[in-house]
Amino acid sequence: MFVVTVDAEKCTACGECASACPGSVFEMEEVAVVTDNECMGCESCVLICPVGAITLNEY
Repeated sequence: MFVVTVDAEKCTACGECASACPGSVFEMEEVAVVTDNECMGCESCVLICPVGAITLNEY
């Protein structure tokens, strides 16, 4: 199981993570919000985030 976390202080709401995520885990509001923790652990969001606002942890 993987847990995605978005650092709201860093997030610029660019939407790159939402576009890159094959599991549709993100919803864009004032910042990216994790709406569904069906994360597959592909790390697409982590790699594409231009400000390093996303972390992925395996539990």
